[in-house]
Amino acid sequence: MKISVIIPTYNEEKTIANCLKSLKEQTVKDFEIIVVDDGSKDKTGEIVKGFPVIYLTQKHQGPGAARNLAAKKASGEILVFLDADMTFDKTFLEKLVDPILKGRVKGTFSKEEYLLNKENPWAISWNINKGLPKDRMHQSNYPEKQKVFRAVLKSEFLRAGGFNEKAGYNDDWSLSEKLGYEAVNAPGAVFYHQNPDSPKEVFLQSKWTGKRKYKLGIVGVIFALLRVSLPISLIVGFVKFVINGFPLFVIFKIVSDFGVFIGILEYGLLGKSAK
Repeated sequence: MKISVIIPTYNEEKTIANCLKSLKEQTVKDFEIIVVDDGSKDKTGEIVKGFPVIYLTQKHQGPGAARNLAAKKASGEILVFLDADMTFDKTFLEKLVDPILKGRVKGTFSKEEYLLNKENPWAISWNINKGLPKDRMHQSNYPEKQKVFRAVLKSEFLRAGGFNEKAGYNDDWSLSEKLGYEAVNAPGAVFYHQNPDSPKEVFLQSKWTGKRKYKLGIVGVIFALLRVSLPISLIVGFVKFVINGFPLFVIFKIVSDFGVFIGILEYGLLGKSAK
């Protein structure tokens, strides 16, 4: 079966080249790469055009819409969904699709996901904030199934009607919810994910995560705002600094929670959802 690798991008000039270079080294050779530029305002497009990929563009609508657009153009029977801030071991694609090719499952993910910029203190702090090991993107006891697909049969994707483009922050969960089943772990598919590595990137990424739907409506929004208020940020930041022996985390927590706070306000007051 041919593979179509789909990568949505939005202002990814810092990472997209390394991602595409990494894919050139894969042991699997029969695959195409489709990059969808979701309205980038930096040099992402110029960089992507230097690689042998299918390059599509759209106005900024979010990764769900970008993936759906690419899937319509894809010629592969297996769709693989990756991000621009990822790099991969040489056998990543081979291991990721192997359970599908053997007819065992219809879709896979990999829990062998590691932190790419593990020497950067801001990137490490991002993991600490999420309760993760300093060098991995999943706990060691992470389950064998999850909602986010990395690979899926195109026939199943089309049957479900693709991603929910209005789901915002959780759009990558929407395919599983439509299909009624989860992706299964593909052993040995090792890859690396880059965390925000500067105060500016931490703030912007945190603001994006804050712009999502909250349970209980306005009550949920108020509770979320209280949870990222400055006093709580200082308390949590200091406690995790002590536990992890990582002084920078106090500053990280203030910056990150302020970003989430602004994101919640934009979502609650202005109706701006993550995309």
